Amino acid sequence: MVNEFSRREMMVGTGAFASMGLLSNLFGSEVFAANPGKEGGGSYAHKLPKLPYPEDALEPVIDKKTVHIHFYKHFAGYVKGLNATLAKIGEARKSGNYSSIKSLSRNLAFTGSGVVLHYLYFMLIGPNAGGTPSGKIGEQIKKDFGSFDVFWKQFAAASKKVEASGWGILAWEPFSKCLVVMQAEKHQNLTSWGAMPVMVCDVWEHAYYLKYQNRRAEYVDNFKKIIDWKKVDQHFQRYCMTK
Repeated sequence: MVNEFSRREMMVGTGAFASMGLLSNLFGSEVFAANPGKEGGGSYAHKLPKLPYPEDALEPVIDKKTVHIHFYKHFAGYVKGLNATLAKIGEARKSGNYSSIKSLSRNLAFTGSGVVLHYLYFMLIGPNAGGTPSGKIGEQIKKDFGSFDVFWKQFAAASKKVEASGWGILAWEPFSKCLVVMQAEKHQNLTSWGAMPVMVCDVWEHAYYLKYQNRRAEYVDNFKKIIDWKKVDQHFQRYCMTK
């Protein structure tokens, strides 16, 4: 759950993430808090977390079959890919052979960002959710966008207009200390150095196609109903707000 995140585990378990803009200040969690592997120069074997609600809990917005495939096939695939990439980077360190470092760095950005964004996606939505945000995240949205309605119109438009596959992202921009709406193509393209995802909407087709087919806009509009703003606020306060 959100209150179990450990930033230290993230940085220790996936040291290479420190150089990645999207992940440079992100947290760890049960998905990252695994035991060190023996192979790969001490890289960590990350684990798929538990889905925090029944597979049918997001209906009618997202159907049970989509949740199952998305979580246990796609999300799990990124965890597996991240582990494999980290193991290969560890082998390169041990051997001193960095001939494949360009493709390994690309894979690290892709799989690592895929793991983080999918974790946020599944952990910050749920049943009995929706509505408008309150707490610090509600205050910050009002401060930076003027109102929740203005924010949502921009966020929804950005999510609907992502080119091909990607994400709509509400992020905390630490340099200006404000919330920004961003797009990501794939998982890692178009991101901003240092920006931390606060809430995300997956607009890869596997997230909605069984129910919505090519109607991405309808999916994004309904996604609003399952955002758990209490969890978003907990995440925002712990990892974005300065003391």
